[in-house]
Amino acid sequence: MTPDSRAPPRRKWAVLFVCMGNICRSPTAEAVFRQLAPALAPDLEFEVDSAATHDYHLGAPPDARSQRAARQHGIDMSHLRARRLVAEDFERFDWIVVMDERNRSDALALSPVDSSARVVRLLDYAPDQPLRDVPDPFYGKADDFAQVVGLIDAGVRGLICALRAPPQPGRRVQQ
Repeated sequence: MTPDSRAPPRRKWAVLFVCMGNICRSPTAEAVFRQLAPALAPDLEFEVDSAATHDYHLGAPPDARSQRAARQHGIDMSHLRARRLVAEDFERFDWIVVMDERNRSDALALSPVDSSARVVRLLDYAPDQPLRDVPDPFYGKADDFAQVVGLIDAGVRGLICALRAPPQPGRRVQQ
């Protein structure tokens, strides 16, 4: 028996971040998660993606202002491309992490009745942060995009901590 064969199997989570257009908030969350997860949860494996509740920007890269704000934190997300949330995502992903309450409502409307995916708001994992919704910076200024990166960083850190906790039994879709 090799030493590796005695190690407990690594848990794997599939996490999908969702916002309205998949060019600002959700790709930022995907990129921040990809950067933080290896250091904060080396004992876990992840499949990570992002999607939109609407089809405004399908195939487009993240907004240049989002990319600029992320780069200021050492995060490159230029390779990401917008896609739409589909019903199959509720089978593929364990966690559907939305940026705001409207995204949550839109995502739940697509969720199959028997889905076991958890549909949660990102900032519910940042309890010290007074906002519950990550504001959409699309029509804002550079400072708004920088604020979004900070909010997402706090939420992602809390989410990763929650993912490291032992699994809880029971139905997982949050209504």
